[in-house]
Amino acid sequence: MSQAQRARVADGMGFVAALDQSGGSTPKALRLYGVEDSDYANDEQMFDLMHEFRSRIIASPAFDGDRVIAAILFEQTMDRQVAGVPTPQYLWQRKNIVPFVKVDEGLAPQANGVRLMKPFTKLDDVLGRAIGQPVFGTKMRSVIVGADAAGIAEAVDQQFSYADRILDTGLMPILEPEVDVTSPDKQAAEELLKAAIIQRLGTLPEGRQVMFKLSIPTVDGFYSDLMGRPEVLRVVALSGGYSCNEAVQRLARNPRLIASFSRAFVEGLRRGQTDEEFDRTLDATSAAIYAASAT
Repeated sequence: MSQAQRARVADGMGFVAALDQSGGSTPKALRLYGVEDSDYANDEQMFDLMHEFRSRIIASPAFDGDRVIAAILFEQTMDRQVAGVPTPQYLWQRKNIVPFVKVDEGLAPQANGVRLMKPFTKLDDVLGRAIGQPVFGTKMRSVIVGADAAGIAEAVDQQFSYADRILDTGLMPILEPEVDVTSPDKQAAEELLKAAIIQRLGTLPEGRQVMFKLSIPTVDGFYSDLMGRPEVLRVVALSGGYSCNEAVQRLARNPRLIASFSRAFVEGLRRGQTDEEFDRTLDATSAAIYAASAT
């Protein structure tokens, strides 16, 4: 973790690109891109096609450090190359974009209104590989679907428990306890979530910081007090299934909250587009997300 990367993540103007779709979400991401399930025969071919898509984004002139502060990578993407250069190195050295890596291994079945993360079985290995590259931090996701105080506390406790291990290695963890934007209890769940987060932040040793990736809140500015806490390096927002247009409108009403969109970020990108069409679409989307993040 370099000081230059820390300063860029903490104070940079722009947004975080989420390019971390994993095995469960890759088929849908590929279908939206224009790659059908019949276009590949196994997981290896599927991930090759996904890396082709990600490489096209990363190498595009529309994807650069003028708008994009950081990028969250799938573990395999961290280990692959773009234009013959290891992906994290390409991002940081050629694009001035700070790399993060997704470390969770998917979601457990729902219980008590939440879907916890499955137990991590290879965290030490992934962290060790990340430390050997210019990777700044990690990201891990759980999902909150109801306003259950006990379930939300358990999800937050799990996130902080793994964050402690990640911080011990010198990497910066992004905690993502996502609140399902379709939940009828969304606002109540957000209130319980923030209270649980603040309680756990008070247990961090002095000088330690974490980041959060949260759903765009129901009440505008709801996470502003969280952003001002010394234990929080930065708060970013996921698109949560909103269209890009709706996500940027909601984001713009939340000062200092910046985007970390996944599906909304790649909206409109298609495999069959010419490079000019692809770059133009990516440029327009990036401009809109950047503007909303600059409020």
